Formats: sequence, structure tokens, C-alpha cells
Amino acid sequence: MSMQNITICLIILIKFYTKVLYQYTVGTAHKFQQGVSKSHMTIKIVTDSTADLPADLVKNLGITVVPLYVHFGTEVFRDGVDINKETFFHRLIHGGIHPKTSQPSPEDFANVYRELAKDNTTGIVSIHISSKFSGTYQSAIEGAKLSGVSCPIEVIDSRLLSMGMGLIIKAAAVASRSGKKLGEIVEDCKNSIPKIKLMGFFDTLRYVQVGGRLGKAKILMGSLLGVKPVLTVADGEYQPCGRVRNTAKGLERLVEFAKTGKNIADFSVIHSTTPETAHKLADMLSDIFPKDQTILAQLGAVLGTHGGPGTLWVAYRES
Repeated sequence: MSMQNITICLIILIKFYTKVLYQYTVGTAHKFQQGVSKSHMTIKIVTDSTADLPADLVKNLGITVVPLYVHFGTEVFRDGVDINKETFFHRLIHGGIHPKTSQPSPEDFANVYRELAKDNTTGIVSIHISSKFSGTYQSAIEGAKLSGVSCPIEVIDSRLLSMGMGLIIKAAAVASRSGKKLGEIVEDCKNSIPKIKLMGFFDTLRYVQVGGRLGKAKILMGSLLGVKPVLTVADGEYQPCGRVRNTAKGLERLVEFAKTGKNIADFSVIHSTTPETAHKLADMLSDIFPKDQTILAQLGAVLGTHGGPGTLWVAYRES
């Protein structure tokens, strides 16, 4: 074979292996891209500001919070965005105007859903305060219809409030991160609702009464001079559980309530203006649930409007 023929053969072989290597590289890159895309296809979790979730938990679990509105006369604030808790409670206690609250608009929710639907989102689970307390759930349903996004949006009425709802949201966010599918997360959320136990006491029912949120707890009115009402949330509204004479008795009542829990998977203590009392309660409950795993939370402006100062709650989720 002449040198010229050898050279031609070498050129042909080089071209052939170059083509094979290129096809392999492109194919591998395409498969890698597909793998990356699938790994980032996620279920997004949405709630509203009445969940009272601590900011670090919201950030760490990638939860999106849609704020409700607080009105002091003509001033309008987004709960947790335009007004912080310290400023709100100072104005509530010392200001001359009792605030009012309102739910997010359907367009507020639609804008959030549109933004979240980007980046390979496979579904959105939107969990909200009891529809008997607020129109937020209905706004979320209408917002889902307005959004026009291609991914499914599941809107859930938690029939709860504050960290009672928050514990469901936390579990949903953890499930999403573990790779659970949309239907599984929705089913878990709905199954968890009756497993959430929530009880609290109020320094006074005056704020709840002004806000028109008493529900069946109206029967406590007129008989509570000098005592603190104890309430729970059942069937999506406040239910009366009696009364206590002072904060110490209130703490004892909440401890008794927590002791009735079975297979407690998650626990929270929620206060409006008394962090020291909340820590004390968490200490009292440490033999029931570890304090370092207990979520300490503070009521936001919306629920603070109706609960007022001195409010204290416990919430737990049974497995």
C-alpha cells in the first residue's frame, strides 16, 4: 500500500472516530440536561400570612407566603411585609384606631402562581386559613383560575389557623423536597387536618368580638369578667373549652391538653406578645415533646388583630 493510500485511510478513520465521539458527547450532554431538568421539576408550596410560620422555616423549606392586609384607618399594610409584628402590636395596644383585616385579591394569588409555575414546576399546593374565618381560600381558588398556568394548582381549606395550619404546611414542604408527587402531598395534607390539635387562651375576647370571629364561642360572652377564655378550633371555627382565672392556670390547661396527644410528630407554641411565657410553656412541655424541636412562633398582624395581646396557643400534629 502506497504512502498516499495510507494517509487517505488515516484521514477517513480520524473523521469516523471524530463523528462517533461527537455523537456520544452530544447524547451524553442531552441525557445530563434531561436529568438536571427532572431533578428541578418540583411541587411548590404556598400559604398565607395567617400561618404564622417563622421566617427561617419559610426560607429553609422554600415556602411562598401570600400576605393578607391590615388596615389602620386609611393606612394599608401587607401582613409581615410592610409592617412587622413589634410595630403592629404597639399600634394595636397604644394606638387609637382598631385595625381591620382583608384577604388577598384573586389577582394577588394569580401573580404568585404565575411566577411559581416557571422553572419546571410540576404542581402547586396552596394551603389556607379556614374559610369560616376568612375569604382567603376563595380568593386562592379564583386566583388559580385567573393564573392561566399549565401546571395543576390544588387549593386546600385547612379548616385551621396559625401554626395549626403551619404544621401541615411544614409537612407538605418536607414531602415536596423528598420527591413526593402532587397527589400524594394533597392526600397527606387532607389526611393531616383531623390530626391537628389546637388550643389557646385569650387575655380577653374583646378583640375577637370586634373582629366578628367568635363563632360558637359567643356563648362565653357575658360570663368572662376577670377570667380568660379557653378556645380550640374545630370544624373550621372557634369552639369554647371553658375558662381559667389567670395565666398560670392557663398554662396548666394547655399542658393537660398536650398530654392527651398520641404519637406527636410536630409541636408548636404560639404567642402574641409574651415570648417569655411561650418559652416557659415549651419548658413545661419538654417531657411531652423536645423543646429544641418545638416551633416557637408569634402571631402576625392579621390574627393579632383578632387575638390581641396576651394570647397563647399550642398546636401539635399526630402521626
